Amino acid sequence: MIPSRIRKKSIHLAGILASFVGAVSAVQAADPFVVTASNATANQLLVFSPSGKLLQTLSTNGAGGATGNAGGVQTSNGLIAVVNFGSQSVSIFQVGNNGLSLTQVVPTVANPVSIAFSDDHLYILGATQVESHAIVGNYISATADGASRLLVGDGSAAQVGFLDQQIIVSEKSNVIETFDLLHDGAISGNPTLVAGIPSDAGIAVNGNEPFGMATSGKDAYVTIAHKNQLALVRADAIVDSGFTTENAPCWASLTGSYIFTSNTASKDLSRFVVHGRNIILDAAVATPQNFAGNVTDNASGSGLVAAIDGSGGFTGTSHLTIFNMDGDGNLTNAGISGVIPGAINGVAIVPSRF
Repeated sequence: MIPSRIRKKSIHLAGILASFVGAVSAVQAADPFVVTASNATANQLLVFSPSGKLLQTLSTNGAGGATGNAGGVQTSNGLIAVVNFGSQSVSIFQVGNNGLSLTQVVPTVANPVSIAFSDDHLYILGATQVESHAIVGNYISATADGASRLLVGDGSAAQVGFLDQQIIVSEKSNVIETFDLLHDGAISGNPTLVAGIPSDAGIAVNGNEPFGMATSGKDAYVTIAHKNQLALVRADAIVDSGFTTENAPCWASLTGSYIFTSNTASKDLSRFVVHGRNIILDAAVATPQNFAGNVTDNASGSGLVAAIDGSGGFTGTSHLTIFNMDGDGNLTNAGISGVIPGAINGVAIVPSRF
């Protein structure tokens, strides 16, 4: 546990502090909630209700600065992990009866941009390599039990995802690669280049190329933005694809049989239905309205879809928009945050545990 003086300093509400414990506990009891990271020099975890109300802010005790990535905030089994790109660490928060608390700051081998959970490991993608940290109960090992260098490692690393006995990584230099895992879940060995990646001829270096992903079992659905494409990766090869009429589907999330892609240039989301090898564009524009800025990362689950948008980068502004999702994948507005300074990074939906 962190010292109480740090915890008191790092937990504060925008506008009102006196009742935050009751507010957050009420959200846990009745509703999921949505988290993102401020990504500022003094990085913070921002906690929102499904209606877009800011409930809590907590210091990560680290520095932000990630860009061009997805999966910078992830959650699993009552834990929330947040990348601190600028201070080369990942912060771990625990969901408890009395709200959220910062329990660890895990040092990383390289500046982290994306993270993924399995049942027994946390996988951390850096600019040049990917590493694995064992999970025991609610504790993340501070020492990596495996690490491997990326195929390119030019700083264009975008996202990491967990597969059955593998992890998968995208680099925006037109590379998708997999890494085999040892029987205990640790990373080992060299990466394998996924076959069938479309050519990026004529595309600016690290432009719109393989970006985001959503994984399920042995399958990964990877967005290839320069082709407006959602590709199914299975057994180290692209085996099928679906296409959207919208521009630059950069990031993706999966809930049930629905995948939502963040179409950065079109400022909207598309909805796909996936079943086996089939990838079907179900709604080219799935959102009730376009986003104010370029939409980046999104998350889905617990009957919600949440997406972040922004303009102007680190000196600009961002928003978090939350939608209710019905059984047919249709979205209706649930709430939107106020204007958030800077370029927030990563988004996750934390299910109710009570």
